[in-house]
Amino acid sequence: QTIPTFNSEKNKALFTKLKVLAPEAADARVEIMFEKYNTEVSIEAKTMIHMMNTGIIPACAKDLAKYECCKELAGKRTEVYGNIIKETEKLKDVMAKLPSDLKEEATYLCETVLPAMNALREQVDMAEGLMESGLYPYPNYENLIYSHHF
Repeated sequence: QTIPTFNSEKNKALFTKLKVLAPEAADARVEIMFEKYNTEVSIEAKTMIHMMNTGIIPACAKDLAKYECCKELAGKRTEVYGNIIKETEKLKDVMAKLPSDLKEEATYLCETVLPAMNALREQVDMAEGLMESGLYPYPNYENLIYSHHF
């Protein structure tokens, strides 16, 4: 939301007056900032989808399979793991609809993709608390923070 203000007419005049940037250079910097933001968020979203498909969802399936004979012990697993699949699909869908204009894409990423990523992350955080620790495919916060003590 702040990127477009960098090359506002007021800022361009100030940059020119102080001989910091030419107006064209301010415009170019804005384009670079949009490209950087869009690329970073897109990579994060695609990586998240990949991590769900290759790590989290298979681990959820393995964990849930352990409760096949006694479903009443599974607790919220079926619901939470199902929500992970739904939220992953939603994230795939919103990523497939990215606008091509840099500014529109940045707004879409901020207002649509990031909330979808956060919704998915919320479900994965719940799953992490339910899943047998040996099945969880990625280091959890405890491992990251205290692994040097083990």
